[in-house]
Order: sequence, then structure tokens, then C-alpha cells
Amino acid sequence: MKILALDTATENCSAALLIDGRLAARERLLERGHADCILAMIDEVLVEAGSGLEGLTAIAFGRGPGSFTGVRLAASVTQGLAYGSGLPVVPVSDLAAVAQRVLGADEGAARVLVCNDARMREVYWGCFTRGASGLAEPAGGERVSDPAQVALPADWSSGVPGSARPVGLQGAGTAFAAYPQLRSSFSGTLAGISDLHPRAAEIALLAVPEVTAGRLLDPEQALPVYLRDNVVRAPAGH
Repeated sequence: MKILALDTATENCSAALLIDGRLAARERLLERGHADCILAMIDEVLVEAGSGLEGLTAIAFGRGPGSFTGVRLAASVTQGLAYGSGLPVVPVSDLAAVAQRVLGADEGAARVLVCNDARMREVYWGCFTRGASGLAEPAGGERVSDPAQVALPADWSSGVPGSARPVGLQGAGTAFAAYPQLRSSFSGTLAGISDLHPRAAEIALLAVPEVTAGRLLDPEQALPVYLRDNVVRAPAGH
């Protein structure tokens, strides 16, 4: 199995190539200029692995939520590469990719609350559990809301005896730093909070079961997921 993955949904621009469990990856934090970097990163991981697009199984991409420009870029690059090479595509949640970073780094983590900064005083958020395969699985839908509306699933209330903290619950994402009230509201609930961005490496890993199960899409179905339907620009100074 050979999966090319890419992500430009946040400041972290990244590409990865997963070949039979071996991973080649590139990433770079950028304020802007993702379009100038992502194709070069893709070329680098292909060269490192000694592979061409024609030998791949699928192309996975971070389908959002994230910045509107970044999510559109990932979808359009994926479409272009997939059309040109005749490959199928696999969209992967950027929130799930952040959860997977936590699960991959901490064997004790079992549940992850991911909150990414959505700008306009809102956050993209979702809850994830460690599946039997060790990969992040959603525990409910993904949302965009005011930080005060972020909440854990009702069935996550079980914790350590004498404690309200669910076992193995971690927090991750850029919103905890952007909105101090969010960090404060969960400070007694989360075992730890990590300021993490999604990466193509985890997107490739999360695409594996989709490819194995044959849940592959045609290139024109490489579409972004924004969560926010209507964009209203906040007044200057707010």
C-alpha cells in the first residue's frame, strides 16, 4: 500500500508518503505561501521514496476544517494530482489528524478533545477515542462554535475514583492557546493539553483503513469541509 498525503488547512504545511508502513514526511510552519511549498514537499517525499505518482494506491488530504484558503488548496492540489495520475482520493478530518498525533505520542491517551482556532472568536472542535487499531475514531460530530459551547460527550463522565476526570483524556489543538477561557474551563478535566497542528503523516495513517476497506473516491469528490456555512467578517478592532 502506497499513500501520498498532504495538508495545508492550518499554518502547518505538510506532505507525507506512506509505503508499507515506512513514512517519508516534510512539514513547515508558514504564515502564508502554502501554495508555493506543498508541491515541492510532495516532490521531495516521492524522490526520497524512489516512487512516482503512477505507482501509488491513493492520495489522502486534510479536508478540513481549517482556513478556507488552506482547505481549498489541499482539495484542489489533490484533485489535480489525482486526475493526472488516475488515482482515487481519501478525505481525512484535520481534527482527527490532531487527535492521532496525541494517540501516537502517548500510549496512555484514550480520548482526545481537539479544539482548533477557527478565528472570528470561534473554534472547530471534535472528540475522538482510540480505536482497536490504535487510530482515532470520532465520538460524535465535528462542530464550529463559541469556545463556551465546547462540551464532552455525556458518556465520557466516568473517571478515576474520587475524580471527575475521564481516564486517558487529553486536549489538543491551537484553540487552547488562542482562547484562555477554553483552557481554564477544562483545566481540571484534561490530563494534558498540547498545542498541536494537523500533519500529513497522521492523515496518511488515518487513510489506511479507508483504503483497505475500499472507501475510495473519484478525484472530483476531493472536496473541502468547512463546517462554517456562512462567513461574516468580524468588525475591525474586534
